[in-house]
Amino acid sequence: MVIYLLIAGLTPVMLLTVITYGSIYSILENKIKNGIFATLTQERIGLENVLNNLDFASRQLAVDGKIVNDVQQYLTPQGDSFDKATMSTNIKDKINMISYTNLNLGMIFYYEPESSQPYKFENLQVDPALPMKSLPHFTEYQGAVYFGPHKTMYKSSNNIVFSSLRKLETKDNLKLYVYLETNYNLFRKILNHEAFGIEVSHLLINARGEVTYMENEKAFSESDSLRIKQAVDHEEEYKGYMLFNSISEQGWQLVIAVKKTTYNQEIYAWLRKIAVLVVATTLFALLLAFIIWKTIYRPMKKLNKEIIYMAENRNSPVQFTHVEEFDHLLINFQDMKLKINALIAEVEENGKEKSRLEVEKLLTQINPHFLHNTLNTVQWLARMNGQKEIDRLVTLLVKVLHYNLGKQSMIVTVQEEVEALNNYIELQRIRYDHEFDVRLDMDASVRNAAIPRFLLQPLVENAIYHGNRERNNYIEVAIHKNEGNILHLQVSDNGQGMDAQTLHKLLTANNEHLNRGLGIGLQYVSRLIKRYYGEASKMSIDSIVDKGTVIRIEIPVMSKEDFDD
Repeated sequence: MVIYLLIAGLTPVMLLTVITYGSIYSILENKIKNGIFATLTQERIGLENVLNNLDFASRQLAVDGKIVNDVQQYLTPQGDSFDKATMSTNIKDKINMISYTNLNLGMIFYYEPESSQPYKFENLQVDPALPMKSLPHFTEYQGAVYFGPHKTMYKSSNNIVFSSLRKLETKDNLKLYVYLETNYNLFRKILNHEAFGIEVSHLLINARGEVTYMENEKAFSESDSLRIKQAVDHEEEYKGYMLFNSISEQGWQLVIAVKKTTYNQEIYAWLRKIAVLVVATTLFALLLAFIIWKTIYRPMKKLNKEIIYMAENRNSPVQFTHVEEFDHLLINFQDMKLKINALIAEVEENGKEKSRLEVEKLLTQINPHFLHNTLNTVQWLARMNGQKEIDRLVTLLVKVLHYNLGKQSMIVTVQEEVEALNNYIELQRIRYDHEFDVRLDMDASVRNAAIPRFLLQPLVENAIYHGNRERNNYIEVAIHKNEGNILHLQVSDNGQGMDAQTLHKLLTANNEHLNRGLGIGLQYVSRLIKRYYGEASKMSIDSIVDKGTVIRIEIPVMSKEDFDD
């Protein structure tokens, strides 16, 4: 019952889980993936805007003819000091104006690599320990080179920035560049450390395919750059991280790395809820099973008590449980008790009847013995008076009675049955004054085969009564062993025979409606072989009016040990 309830409770949950798992997994995965890609796209656009802003500002400082002319004239060795001072003031004002009007810009200066003082007109103090050649290449776009992310060149800060370097368009092709950096906290504002509620880390791959920035230095190192790039290109996992990338038209890529366990946490949360549901369903099924068991156990215990109590007091009425099903059983149980009581009373009455029959059986045994003893007396008197025929007749009768009424086993050999049959035939010949002839044909191999006692005599007796004619009467008794270890017994005569209706009447009529010897023997033999052989036996009768009758019996060849006598 517990198992069935568990199956009934868990099957719907398991089916629901199996059916919905694929859909739920796909929905959750797409939801997370779309959220990450949305964040990634937004950050990529933000970085593109940063580079576009640097591009726009650097153009103002590198292409604008007036400021370019001022810078070029200022750097010319010739010229009036006052004019140069005015030019320097104008250039710085221009730089400051661009810086103030664009809050996303940080450090700005002109860079002359071949000069002893390469940094010109800087709006913030430059850190000379950070050479321009050490800046990480990011991309080349719209005629400018972009670096980053890298430490700012501002001496008093350690912020991470993007920068651009654009060459000034001068008449004499002077090697002069304008350098711009992003605001000190702009890069941190653009990168969001949580995408769709999931903790992420960022990587930047420059236009050359090199990883220039790794936000999570504990998970990745510079030696992982090549394999990270390969994993991104083939959309594979790396070191337990899911990698998502967005490629910019400017030639670089922004990559978001998410721990696989973190990525699947919503899916795991859903699976945990399913597990909790399964456990809750199991506990509920067990609780329900316990309640049902308790509900059923008490009435069953009461029913068992009634069954045990029946042995002590069969006449007491049952005590009902007030549970419909069990009360129905108790009603049937009460009916059974009444029937058992009636059967017990019947058995007691049959016991008394059996005792009476046993007394009558003793009386029926006394009568044959009295007859047997009386015949012995007649036999001795016949011998004393020289009455040989009477002596012979009585001797044969005693042998026949001794065989038919004796106390030996019901199972005898074929030889014993034939000897008794010969005594009976001799007795009948004396009675009928040799008016019939009996022919016996028996295989020597079946002499020791075991058969029920008194099997052949009723058939021969039936042949004598029904086969009696005025002359040339004969009876044939054949005993052979057929193929398949079958004993074939046949009794045939050439008597008056009978029609089918008479034969059927002999075989089916009740004993009280039959004259002595007419059909009783056939019914006895039929029941006898059915009793000992069952379906393995076969009996058939063929009879033709004025031609005779043939009775055939087929039974298995058996020994005395094969019978349960």
